[in-house]
Amino acid sequence: MKRMNNDYLSVPLFEMRLEEIHRQDPWLRYEMSIRDFIALFPMRYKNGRPIKPEHPAVVGVDREVFLKVLVAFRQSFQNR
Repeated sequence: MKRMNNDYLSVPLFEMRLEEIHRQDPWLRYEMSIRDFIALFPMRYKNGRPIKPEHPAVVGVDREVFLKVLVAFRQSFQNR
């Protein structure tokens, strides 16, 4: 059974949470647009299941922000 089909609401929910993280961080708001921030964490799947995002090596996203991204991912894709 492919689980990707069940994530039609999870991906937009994850992106909405990323937007909220971006809005709450003054450095991110200054450094990059919301779209650029979301693009740092593309959705990837393995065997039909979403894979948690990796820390972007190119941009200096600090540990606290990345942990918020991981929490947002987990909340968006739990039970999927």
